[in-house]
Amino acid sequence: MTDETPHSVEPIPPEEARAILDAAIRERLGDDWDDEHTGWTLISGHDYMARLNKGRVNIDFYVDLLGNVRVEEKPITPGQDQGRVTAWLILGGSMVLALIIARLAGFL
Repeated sequence: MTDETPHSVEPIPPEEARAILDAAIRERLGDDWDDEHTGWTLISGHDYMARLNKGRVNIDFYVDLLGNVRVEEKPITPGQDQGRVTAWLILGGSMVLALIIARLAGFL
């Protein structure tokens, strides 16, 4: 009996996966997807995966160990939506607090 299997599969290295991932992103969103005027933001990612967000849409790009690409487009998650609401509430509360402090200090 040999240690080699007749159908052994060699996974692609991370550098090749990154190149495939970058090509898939450019093909789907254009060469200037990361330009601040296009609105796409890289939320998370690594050599085999990337999540991009624009407004209320997430696009996930996955590269498997054989080099195949899968793209999923979904609305934002409830956690992202709640995070945005929380950020706006903190911002508004900070502005109100700053106005109160300025009023008490006599600047307004």
